[in-house]
Formats: sequence, structure tokens, C-alpha cells
Amino acid sequence: MSAPTLTTARLVLRQLREDDAPALFPVLSDPEVMTWWSSGPHTSLAETADYVKGNAAEGQGYHCWAITAGDDVALGWVILIDGKPQVKEIGYILHRDHWGTGIAREAVARVIDHGFDDLGLRRIFADTDPENPGSIGLLERLGFQREGRLRGEWETHIGVRDSLIFGLLQGEWMEKAH
Repeated sequence: MSAPTLTTARLVLRQLREDDAPALFPVLSDPEVMTWWSSGPHTSLAETADYVKGNAAEGQGYHCWAITAGDDVALGWVILIDGKPQVKEIGYILHRDHWGTGIAREAVARVIDHGFDDLGLRRIFADTDPENPGSIGLLERLGFQREGRLRGEWETHIGVRDSLIFGLLQGEWMEKAH
């Protein structure tokens, strides 16, 4: 089942598609954007095409929304990954040119709304590198609570990394009046 289209004042979040690869290659090949990603910067459009194809496929246990500013060009994505019943992991990536504009917060908040309001989730969590201040700041601004540190959790292109786990409960989100 494909991800439903979600909208905000500035954005349209729609199902990620294979044909988004050319728009996402500048994101996934940017060394600064990919520093904290689980894999290194992409070196070819073909690599990005394979990666996007995997994330765009239906029936994989997640929904992946392309973030667009209404012109249908993917600026990044937000993903909700199946976990336990009523629990999902959220992830996101955004073109560096749009950092600091509030787009990531707006897109992630809309997917959180969908998760709690439409999917009936009780908990959404995120996993981020302890040295990724942008992601940590975004999660904290959205009301996520730091729940723990997993030591040596990920083997990445920059070595073995710890992981910070942040969680958000449905009641906390509703109380926050985001």
C-alpha cells in the first residue's frame, strides 16, 4: 500500500517514486548531508536509483514520503518504518540547501500527526548519531525525549558509531499543541 499524500501550508508529501532518483542524487551524493547516514555519499546516479527504488517499493514494511514544495520535485524524504504493533521508527533526509528553513520540521511533524491521528500509533522513535546536532535539535524541538544510548550500534562509512534513541508518545504529542 502506498503512502497517502499529506499536505502542510508549504509542502506536499507524496509517495516516493523511482523517478525521484535524479532529484535526490544531489542529496545522497553530498558528503555533508551523508556524514551521519548509515552509508556514504553516493558516487553515481545508478547507485541513487537503486537506493530510491528500494525505498519507493511498496510492501517493504514502511511508508516513505518524498518532501516536495508543491512542484513535485523531491527535496528529501520522511520514512515511517514498521516496528512493534502501534510503534514505528521515523527517519528523514533533506537537501542541504533547505536546512534551517523549517521544512524538515514541518514535514516530520506532518508525518507524526499522520502516525498518531490516522494510524493510531502509541509511540514513534528515532535513532540518530550522537554527533548529529541538526537531527538532535529537530527531534528535541518536536518534543522527542532522549531515551538512551546504544554503544557501537552501527557500522558506517565513518566507522562504528553509537546511536541515540529518542521517543515520542502519542499523549505527549497531543499535549504539546505543536
